[in-house]
Amino acid sequence: MRLLVSPRDVAEAKRSSAADIIDVKRPAEGSLGANFPWVIRAVRNVSERPVSAAIGDFDFRPGGAALAAYGAAHAGADYIKIGLMFAGSEKAEEVIEAVVKAVKDEFPEKYVVIAAYSDHERLGTISPFAMSPIAAAAGADVAMVDTGIKDGKSTFDFMDEVALLKFTTMNRKSGLQTALAGALRFDHLPSLRRINPDIIGVRGMVCGGNRNATIQEDLVLRLARMVG
Repeated sequence: MRLLVSPRDVAEAKRSSAADIIDVKRPAEGSLGANFPWVIRAVRNVSERPVSAAIGDFDFRPGGAALAAYGAAHAGADYIKIGLMFAGSEKAEEVIEAVVKAVKDEFPEKYVVIAAYSDHERLGTISPFAMSPIAAAAGADVAMVDTGIKDGKSTFDFMDEVALLKFTTMNRKSGLQTALAGALRFDHLPSLRRINPDIIGVRGMVCGGNRNATIQEDLVLRLARMVG
């Protein structure tokens, strides 16, 4: 497993340097809230690690999603990550294909991450299991699970270890990497090791349990040692 930590600014990014991937987001704008392009660029300039950028929890706006993905790629992100905050496989196909094209036509070496939500039933959005084959067919690189509503409930409250292992195995068979996130805690690590996703994504876990607090370098170091 690789560790992805999600700072909101350059100062937090520097405190996250023990992570394998630095994921720029703006928590105030949602689960996968997009940050400003100049913040992505600034983090890219100081980070020795690959940089990821969330572009938002998108409703059905393929044009807007493609433009945001293109902008994040040009700002320096190595991983471009979008959340699908809507229902419908045909709509998902259109958005995912647009995002993949926006990134890969110019930057084939960059990674496109498609996220669906573990709490999709309460959100009324597409499930991770429905999203995964669409992402694989469109040429995305990573299928991700996160929580869409940030109320302290974890992905494990909505998808148990068996379901997450099934999701990870499904992705592997179709050539996708798997990223798991969503209010993960230190006591989830034994389950995560058994599931063995490619990436685990955290913020609140290294902010002392509150994603709106500040990333603590000692917690990043502790988690990096445990994951590594």
